Amino acid sequence: MLYSDFGLVKGKGFDKSRRVGSLMQAVKVYNLREVDELVFLDTKASLNQAEPDYQLISEMANECFCPLAVGGGIAEVEQARKVLLAGADKIVLNTFAFKNPNLIKECSSLFGSQAVIVSIDAMLRQQKALPLKREKNEGATEGDSLANFSWQVVIFSGEEQTNKDVVAWAKEAEALGAGEILLTSIEKDGFMQGYDLDLIKAVCQEVKIPVIASGGAGELDDFALALRAGTHAVACASLFHFTQLTPYEVKLYLKNQGFNVRIN
Repeated sequence: MLYSDFGLVKGKGFDKSRRVGSLMQAVKVYNLREVDELVFLDTKASLNQAEPDYQLISEMANECFCPLAVGGGIAEVEQARKVLLAGADKIVLNTFAFKNPNLIKECSSLFGSQAVIVSIDAMLRQQKALPLKREKNEGATEGDSLANFSWQVVIFSGEEQTNKDVVAWAKEAEALGAGEILLTSIEKDGFMQGYDLDLIKAVCQEVKIPVIASGGAGELDDFALALRAGTHAVACASLFHFTQLTPYEVKLYLKNQGFNVRIN
């Protein structure tokens, strides 16, 4: 769930101009639809150098009946502590962990690695001047090998490019104590045309901790393809905001495809 100012937002390619409803109403709906975990990200907090809204987190945690991960604006260990005390089960670190990687180590040492998710926003960059053709749910096309492109880390909700290689940063985050990685493709975000399978494979092959894939789910098969590409879990927003498909239906589909999912 992406939060901006006073409500939920969801756009395309990290454009967060489209409002999609009330936060508390969404939490109640997701409770009924049996999501396994909610990830709440305040998209403005880091940009505005603002601390997390602890009161809002507390109110949300009181309504949420599944594990709750919270990110946005966590720049110090004490802020992470306050987020957990407000009711979050996990913290999500992104921009300020990139600026100060020791924050990951400190938080994992104090709260346990199981409580620390490092969120990585990935932007595709071509390494050579070759045509790049990537179709829905497919990797690089013939003659367009992975050696021709890579992904760079982007911070501040997509506003600042870093030139840091995503795979290298994922490995570093793991070594510092991250318990999970939330991996989001900016190019795929909100377009509902499938996850970036090449990105998923590139990261999952290099780290041992669980990876949560985000950005691009548009139909049931997209979830299965992402899991087969190596991700341990799949996150989704647009599909549930803009279609009739529910998390419970996704879980039933994945169970029928042979994946181990929890269904109450």
